Amino acid sequence: MSSINVGQFNLMRVDRRVDFGFYMDDGGEGILLPKRFVPAGLQVGDTISVFVYHDSDNRLIATTQEPFAVVGDIAALKVVELTRQGAFMDWGLMKDVFVPASQQLSTMRLGGKYLVKLYIDKQTGRVAATEKIDNQISNDILTVKEREKVKVQVYRESEIGYVVIVNGVHQGLVYKNEVFTHLHIGQFIDEAFVKKIREDNKLDIGIGKQGVEKLDSDQQTIIKLLKLHKGFLPYHDKSSPDDIYAFFAMSKKAFKMNVGILYKSKLITLEEAGIRLVETTTNSETSASDSI
Repeated sequence: MSSINVGQFNLMRVDRRVDFGFYMDDGGEGILLPKRFVPAGLQVGDTISVFVYHDSDNRLIATTQEPFAVVGDIAALKVVELTRQGAFMDWGLMKDVFVPASQQLSTMRLGGKYLVKLYIDKQTGRVAATEKIDNQISNDILTVKEREKVKVQVYRESEIGYVVIVNGVHQGLVYKNEVFTHLHIGQFIDEAFVKKIREDNKLDIGIGKQGVEKLDSDQQTIIKLLKLHKGFLPYHDKSSPDDIYAFFAMSKKAFKMNVGILYKSKLITLEEAGIRLVETTTNSETSASDSI
């Protein structure tokens, strides 16, 4: 048999046609692609991407269906059946994925949604799922640094916030008092960043954009102009509206409002003669205050 990745998408050549579908070439007897999953116009000799897994009779089968997750992924899946041996979860295919009782953190309930990781069971060779993710993510050797953009997935809720999986390999914490919307287990958040690395490599994670990136266009304009003029501009609340408009292309009202936001965000200081960029912002946009 050629190299087939069970629980993954595989590029396979159509070997032969039968009444109930097509057999894909695996270097052996072939893997059946049932007729109901055959795309229109498929011919012998074509190469297509198919997902390979075991059916109820423990035979490898191919499908053009897209599962909610593949082996190695962490996903929030719903329990659709309970047995003494474990639970079955809907992962978007005809056959549900099994979570052995030994791989559950607590007894799963019917209809409940749980965060699990898909893996290949060594004894059966089948795709299975486990709730025991903690031992598969580690902060021992960090691959991220402070202020770095990251992608996170909500793992579980704690008393002070949400535990998240960072870039699929680390664990971090988003504090509840910094979240202004409801987060649900399994949710992916593409826009996040490392706020702080604490002792023992613990990660504080911020949601959304950081620093100057989070500012609106008028505020970014003020910051950029400050940088172009060595961090200081001779404009303040007593400057004429015409002068402000000529330099910033915004009204005096808009200028005062945005200067106030930048001041409260600790990105600028107010002086009698004008406004000044704080030193940390002058050095780097990404070193802007966490308070934004």
